[in-house]
Amino acid sequence: MAWSFNNDKPIYLQIAEHIQIDIINGKYVMGEKLPSIRELALDASVNPNTMQKSLSELETSEIVISQRTSGYFVTENSEIISVARKTLADNLIADFFAKITKLGYTTDEAISLILKEKQER
Repeated sequence: MAWSFNNDKPIYLQIAEHIQIDIINGKYVMGEKLPSIRELALDASVNPNTMQKSLSELETSEIVISQRTSGYFVTENSEIISVARKTLADNLIADFFAKITKLGYTTDEAISLILKEKQER
């Protein structure tokens, strides 16, 4: 099933974030070999070169490690995964506040909306 992408940022970064979330959520565990580039590209319905660029991005952040002839593996360093999780959360929060302030809400009003939504769930 194809992954969904938006126009907010380059597709390769969205793919990298998608894989990073899969790692953080435990779909791929520490030390596990990721599916091949071709398999991942087919699953996401993107060109293998785009998938390669995404995995290279993840390798730069050290959340995945490339082994020359064996493919890509999830890091075994739990601290790197924790940092990635915190970074993604920080980015989501910053994006939320950037968008909500464009609607004219203050920070306190935005927090009130969040708390109200939390109570309703």
